[in-house]
Amino acid sequence: MSTTAVVDAPRSPYGAKELKEWIGKNTYRSFIISLSMLLLFALVSFVYNYLKQRSLALKSAIPVVKINLSDLPPPPSADAPPPPPPGTVSAPTVAGTPIPVPETMLTPDTKDFASLDEMKSAPAVSTEGTGGIEVAIDAGTQVVREAEPPPDEFVAVEKEPSTDLGEVQRKLVYPPMAIKQGLEGKVLVRVLVGKDGRPKRSIIDQSVASSLDEAAMKAVMASYFTPAIQNNTPIDCWVTIPVVFKLR
Repeated sequence: MSTTAVVDAPRSPYGAKELKEWIGKNTYRSFIISLSMLLLFALVSFVYNYLKQRSLALKSAIPVVKINLSDLPPPPSADAPPPPPPGTVSAPTVAGTPIPVPETMLTPDTKDFASLDEMKSAPAVSTEGTGGIEVAIDAGTQVVREAEPPPDEFVAVEKEPSTDLGEVQRKLVYPPMAIKQGLEGKVLVRVLVGKDGRPKRSIIDQSVASSLDEAAMKAVMASYFTPAIQNNTPIDCWVTIPVVFKLR
C-alpha cells in the first residue's frame, strides 16, 4: 500500500504585480537620470562656448593702419630703368675710351701714385697670427707686437709653467771641454714660456761656466712646456729651470 504526500511549491517573493511595479519605478528613475545627464552636458557645452567667445572678444584687435592715397609717392616713370636687385653693386660707368695721358699733363694729386718699380720694391712683411698671409705695409707703418713681461716682474697666475725636468736632463749635451776640465754644478736658466708652451727666450740666473751655461740654455730651449694659466687663459710667463751637470 502506497502513500502519496502533497508538497506545496515555494512561492516567489515577487509576483507579477510587484514585478511590474519594480520595472515601472526603475524605468522612471533611469529616464530622470538620463535626462539630467543630457541637460548637464548641454549646460557645460554652453558655458564652454560662452567663455571661449568672451576670451576672444577680450583679445586686442589687430591695429588697422589707414593710408591716405594722397601720401603715396608717384609711380615710377615708364622710361626710368628698373632698380638693381638688392645686394648687387653696379660697376661705375666709364664714358668713352680711356686715353693715355703724358706724365707732364698729370695734376699734382695724381702724381702721388707709386710706379710699377716702386710697387715691386715695396717690402712685404709676414706677421704672426695672419695664417701665413704676407701683408704689404708702408714704410711709416709700425707692426704692434704684444709686449713681453720683464724677467723680474711678478705675475699672479693660477698655474705656473712646467716641464719634465728629466726630459731636459736627457736633452742635455755635456760639453767635451767641460768634461776634460772636470766642471760640475747647477745652472739656473730663466725661460720665457709662450702661450703655446714653446720657450721664447732665456737668460742665466745662476752660472757655473760659459760652456755649461750655453749647453743648459740649449737643452731648456729645446724642451716643451705647459704654459701658465691666468683666469683660465694661457699667458706668457717666466719660470726658472735647474740644470744639473755632474760627472760620473
